[in-house]
Amino acid sequence: MRDPRLSAIGKGLKRRGRLMAQAVSPPRRALDAVPAPRPPADEGYAAPPAPRLVESPVFVLSSVRSGSTLLRVLLNSHSRIRAPHEMHLRTLRVQLTRSFTPKAMRALELDRDELEHVLWDRVLHLELVRSGKDLIVDKTPANVHVWPRLHRCWPKARRIVLLRHPGAVVASLTARRSDPDHAAIRAEVLGYAEKLEEARHDPAAHVITYEDLTAEPERVTRGICDYLGVPWESGMLDYGSKDHGDFRPQLGDWSDTLKSGRIRAARPAAPDTDLPPRLRELARAWGYRD
Repeated sequence: MRDPRLSAIGKGLKRRGRLMAQAVSPPRRALDAVPAPRPPADEGYAAPPAPRLVESPVFVLSSVRSGSTLLRVLLNSHSRIRAPHEMHLRTLRVQLTRSFTPKAMRALELDRDELEHVLWDRVLHLELVRSGKDLIVDKTPANVHVWPRLHRCWPKARRIVLLRHPGAVVASLTARRSDPDHAAIRAEVLGYAEKLEEARHDPAAHVITYEDLTAEPERVTRGICDYLGVPWESGMLDYGSKDHGDFRPQLGDWSDTLKSGRIRAARPAAPDTDLPPRLRELARAWGYRD
């Protein structure tokens, strides 16, 4: 009969051998522990548009510091219009993390762009359902930089182009920043202005100015309601009596002026504001005078 002590010693030696082998062997990675590098898109394929849950959203196209948050709360005060804080849809991205994922999506008639479009559409629809309203507006200023893609995503989308004198925008941005880089601010405003100049020539767009909105809010909001196909409501002008969520940075304007709940006249552009020639040219094209 075999001595049980020898058996125990043998098992111990085998276990120690396995542990030593594992210690000197290269680590084994689980199959999906680390995502593979993002593979290139299937450049030879463009997916057809998938059905949209929201067929005709509304986008406010504007520069920063142009009164888009005021316009948002006026629209959000309508019983049928949901205008939430800035949604930043363009920053919601889809990653196809494995080399075979584009092929799998192509078999479903999807590509990366269309997957992102489906995601954006679902976000809008979710917010609309939660609100109990039937028309949604997104006022994120940076949408003006991607408005052709928004049109591709939603061919039936409607666009409100909101203009403000570039000099007033420059002054507002300069006052808002603690250590303003004046050259960078003018370049930023010019970038917005060039895209707005493209967007305002779209015959399907509805063009307004911040100056008119604050000077004649009833007339301007009536025009917007006509454009959107909803009846005008006087309660839109009493936005301070409604709940519009928190006013915070990155979600829109958070100034005391906006929080006051009252529409105040737009500050005019200072005549001595130093603007690049192209910005002055665009200001004149929009109907502003120096």
